[in-house]
Amino acid sequence: MGNIKKQQEIHTNQNKEIPPVIAVLGHVDHGKTSLLDVIRKTNIAQKEHGGITQKIGTSAIEVKSEGKRRKITFIDTPGHEAFALMRKRGVAACDISLLIVSANDGVMPQTKEAIAHILSSKLPFIVVITKSDLPESSPQKVIQQLAKEGVLVDRSGGNIPVIEVSAKTGHHIKELLDLILLVWDMHERESLGDSGFKGIIIESRRDAAVGAVASVIIKNGTIRPRDTIYWKGGSCRIRGLINDQGKQITSAHIGEGVEILGFETCPSVGEIIGFSPPLIENVVQQKTSSVSAEEHAKKSLFGKKQEEQRLAVILCADTEGSLEVIKALLPPAVFFVLAKTGEISKTDILLAKSSAAIIIGFNAVIRNDALHLARIEKVLVKNYAIMHELIKEMQEAIEGKELAMEEQILGVSAVLARFPFEKTFVLGLRVNEGRVAKGDKVRLVRGDETVGESVITSIRQGKDSTSKIEKGKECGIIISPFLDFTIGDMLLCHN
Repeated sequence: MGNIKKQQEIHTNQNKEIPPVIAVLGHVDHGKTSLLDVIRKTNIAQKEHGGITQKIGTSAIEVKSEGKRRKITFIDTPGHEAFALMRKRGVAACDISLLIVSANDGVMPQTKEAIAHILSSKLPFIVVITKSDLPESSPQKVIQQLAKEGVLVDRSGGNIPVIEVSAKTGHHIKELLDLILLVWDMHERESLGDSGFKGIIIESRRDAAVGAVASVIIKNGTIRPRDTIYWKGGSCRIRGLINDQGKQITSAHIGEGVEILGFETCPSVGEIIGFSPPLIENVVQQKTSSVSAEEHAKKSLFGKKQEEQRLAVILCADTEGSLEVIKALLPPAVFFVLAKTGEISKTDILLAKSSAAIIIGFNAVIRNDALHLARIEKVLVKNYAIMHELIKEMQEAIEGKELAMEEQILGVSAVLARFPFEKTFVLGLRVNEGRVAKGDKVRLVRGDETVGESVITSIRQGKDSTSKIEKGKECGIIISPFLDFTIGDMLLCHN
């Protein structure tokens, strides 16, 4: 007994030197990103398209515990149903999970899915009941619902810690951080042996300025610029390391999240990287579980059996993670002529023309010259900011509903001003051509680049609300999802 106690004390001391990696899971709009905003004292929630986190990101904080500064690394995993695969990846890369459940909504479909992933991971987790400040909150009802799903919290005779918090008021935020560290100190960390550096790629993308970039959670060891790392797809000499604040750093250590520069091509999400080949077995992408998650997501999103009609698609997404999920969720009737990360280029337009394909973008950059060529060649280009809209429209196209093959520009406006309003910003516009109308789809253009797509939800001229503004007049509009606009941008209203 004395030896066991001594080993536990040694382990606890070792854990105190290593930041725990925390995955945040739960149903859409249950307050995951808002909770992290309070913890990180940032404002990421307002910048997300449609209020939905659509890619995995990491962030690190420091807290004071027992007189010492200690770090915690968070993985913010998406809550929308379309991101089942990414949520599973988040669990695999973490040490502890936070199961987020809203005090007013209770257990919802993605809550149940998150529970299944957490329980299968066999890692410790904490139930976090959010929105406890709302008058209609019912924590006891949530606890009863969780019990039906096999999650018994410590208040009802189980051993799973539970805490009620409010991102709005800050209630119990400090206590939550203390609880995370307590659970981590008691946790027996999995040994990865003495093989040096090991990391898990949780996201990768192609950046126009620096090339291929991979976001990595470090599970063992330390890396530095000029180190050579390997994975089953190749090798890379590290050109640079960037932390969660966008700053270049000289080293990254166990338990930290970092972006690595130096890849020639984007590595697959879920790959394990190390200092020497061959790599250990990929613990993140468990094929059987992934197939099961894909089939579940397809069934829930598409419902009825797909008609045997093929749709040729060139898919361009912002990150490898987004690309993987979209490919998994689109029905078998979609044939991918090309699937890649990065901007939609003139080469893609010509390929679509020759292969009778349509081009689908997800948060992709489209330059004006590529859009102009698409109009000349009569190639359909659709760019989406919210994934479930992409999935829905592709489903409708397969079922025979025609998508407009030629885009009609309804109005062109210049952004003259920027005004704060509640939790967003108003675009001050002058209508140069056509008109601006409530409900219009809009494209924000900066120079030769498309910033993104959105919809006009409100128009005001002076203090009066209106539904339409004609050429030559000025107005203020609100768009949703929000796009990070600046004075001098152009706004195109289109069908």
